[in-house]
Amino acid sequence: MHGPVVVGADGSEGATSAVRWAAVEAACREVPLHIVCATALDTLAADAPPESVVQQVLDAGSATVESAVTEAGGQARGLQVVPVVSREAAVQALLEAAGDDGLIVVGTRGIGGFSALLVGSVGLGVAAYARGPVVVVRGEADRVTTGVVLVAVRDERDLDVMRFAARTAERHKASLRVLTTYAYYQYAGSMVPWLGDLTEVAEEQASSVSRLTAPVRDEFPDLTVTTDLVRSHSPAGALVDASAHADLVVVGARRAAHVPGAPLGRVVHAVLHHAHCPVAVVPHGELNHPGS
Repeated sequence: MHGPVVVGADGSEGATSAVRWAAVEAACREVPLHIVCATALDTLAADAPPESVVQQVLDAGSATVESAVTEAGGQARGLQVVPVVSREAAVQALLEAAGDDGLIVVGTRGIGGFSALLVGSVGLGVAAYARGPVVVVRGEADRVTTGVVLVAVRDERDLDVMRFAARTAERHKASLRVLTTYAYYQYAGSMVPWLGDLTEVAEEQASSVSRLTAPVRDEFPDLTVTTDLVRSHSPAGALVDASAHADLVVVGARRAAHVPGAPLGRVVHAVLHHAHCPVAVVPHGELNHPGS
């Protein structure tokens, strides 16, 4: 990825946390930071508001971006910042700013959210449709860093997801923890002997993870990589628990084309809503697009 880091700004506390995180990430990547405030003016009905009202909205957007630029500058000196006041709705504005190779960063919820809302519609929307990775910044602002990037994998199809996590860990001088889970049948007992030997299942999963991590270890010889195979009836629960000891959780989004609604799986949804630290969603597979 050589595109910009793109972050949404709307003046909310969540967006401010996202701007801070994005500024540090852009500085580490040595790429520009695009700060986008979406006004959604182009989504209004045919009876558009008077031009004076439109100008007030644009002026408010400019003020929001200027404040975010100042916030970003306090996190990383010498950072190239591109302010953007868009007339598009938030999801579309962020997707357009990021293009095919940008990283999008959003907060957990914006000014339209409410206290019980864990992840806002903008965060879920860009995570579902972005062509590149999306980071949802969540967790306590003053939490102690652990120096660990956690990546969830299942099989060889997650190689690009693991590479993204490895590059991020190397860039931040962190270690990489590779977590994979396999299910056990808590309530099955002796009623279903056809379930097979769980030891064999664990060995097969461990072998798959070993094949997956081998090229990453070769590509990043100075990176500390640990692997954990966790037996759990809830992969999402295991990831959420592990996120308490990480600075970033990286998950892959297997997003099938032509799936109605947002094509994110249940595990990704659960981690986005409940993780204790920022979450990066890295897409692979065919994508849906808003309006397609």
